Amino acid sequence: MGRPKQYDRIELLDRAADLFHRQGYEATTTAQLVAELGVNRKSMYAEFGSKQELFEAALERYETHHLSQAIRAVEADDASLDGIRRAFAGYVGASGGWARGRGCLLANTAVERASQDDASARHVDAYYGRLDAAFGRALQNAVVAREIDPGADVPALAKFLTMSLIGVAVSARAQQPPANIAMAVDVVMGVLENSGPAS
Repeated sequence: MGRPKQYDRIELLDRAADLFHRQGYEATTTAQLVAELGVNRKSMYAEFGSKQELFEAALERYETHHLSQAIRAVEADDASLDGIRRAFAGYVGASGGWARGRGCLLANTAVERASQDDASARHVDAYYGRLDAAFGRALQNAVVAREIDPGADVPALAKFLTMSLIGVAVSARAQQPPANIAMAVDVVMGVLENSGPAS
């Protein structure tokens, strides 16, 4: 009978995601992963297979846990314009705190890895799709609530919001001043407010 594991897989994934988040995929070495995870190289490979497979597992963990927390306001079933505002406000607030110099792991992956690695590209495509869907539902709720004009192009607005939110995340990674990010978000929200309310 094998020895029981002396580690928790979820905890290891959170540690790996944090390291990849801070440094990116290419700059993170296997030796750094071993040190960050606090397990030996053999155990890391036995659990995850390779650096690439660990990265993919860390992306999945980040999406299901960390991203879900970041965008929960806009993914709520009853989200509308207020949910969109709160989601962007959360990113603006984070740009001066924990996200400064870090951004969003999935947005970082879009820049660093999506054009080089098919697996990363699939995660990035799913990320864009998830944001599009969340913003689309919230905008449709806003149409029903007559917060925006019923004639508004909801799919186009959803993609605009997706691109804008990812731009905010990338700007936080680049350590742009939070005040500048906040000004840009004010313009984004102004676009929505000018789409309604319907008369």
